[in-house]
Amino acid sequence: MRIALFQPDIAGNVGTLLRLGACLGIGVDLIEPMGFPWSGRALARSGMDYAGLVEVRRHVDWNAFVATAAGRIVLATTTGAVPLPAARFEADDILLLGSEGAGVPAHVHDRADLRVRVPMRAGLRSLNVAVAGAMLLGEALRQTEGWPTA
Repeated sequence: MRIALFQPDIAGNVGTLLRLGACLGIGVDLIEPMGFPWSGRALARSGMDYAGLVEVRRHVDWNAFVATAAGRIVLATTTGAVPLPAARFEADDILLLGSEGAGVPAHVHDRADLRVRVPMRAGLRSLNVAVAGAMLLGEALRQTEGWPTA
């Protein structure tokens, strides 16, 4: 299982997801370009000292990411066809999160093997990307019995 971020805009969200990955033993893929310069300082506030404890793979663009993706691409989207409680995850899934400002373009949406939405109250746009990612990851780990055994 991995988390992938498509062209993230906010360093704090990336740091939060790096910390989540470190704590749960989940690698993180970053699909560039990013909306901030990559530096330890930019990520330190949210990732704290956890960023060095997670396997991070940086990809120069979407095509480079897809070329190395080994598993289904499961997209978190507000227009997903499958509500999270009905989604079925596999141990080698890659949980893809869109950029905070734009989500993902149509070709990325169309390439996803599974599109999942977190059910929310009517009239609200979306959750924070790091929160949505944590919710998907928690359910995926529960289904695949992938939680750390510490």
